[in-house]
Amino acid sequence: MSIVLTETAANRIQSQLAKRGKGYGLRIGVKKSGCSGYAYVLDYADAPGEADEVFDAFGAKVVVAKEHLSFLDGLTLDFQRDGLNEAFKFRNPNVTGECGCGESFAVS
Repeated sequence: MSIVLTETAANRIQSQLAKRGKGYGLRIGVKKSGCSGYAYVLDYADAPGEADEVFDAFGAKVVVAKEHLSFLDGLTLDFQRDGLNEAFKFRNPNVTGECGCGESFAVS
């Protein structure tokens, strides 16, 4: 199982945790949502739990609940700026389809 962080994503995670003043890393998960089935959920992680896997790159940590790993295995997390817009971008090899608005995805 693996999750890859780009250097840009790692820098963003570290800067957000520094602004927050505490935190271990970024928690990534999925929830049932939208017209395609699932949506990504991002939150701060103050510590990993027993049911979590931790991925580390460029000094930043990503925490994923083991129950979500099958949806996220092989994911590359990037952070991109486009004009005034900025957001984390997910490149997930498990995705078989996305809704038109890009808010949800399907997996097989």
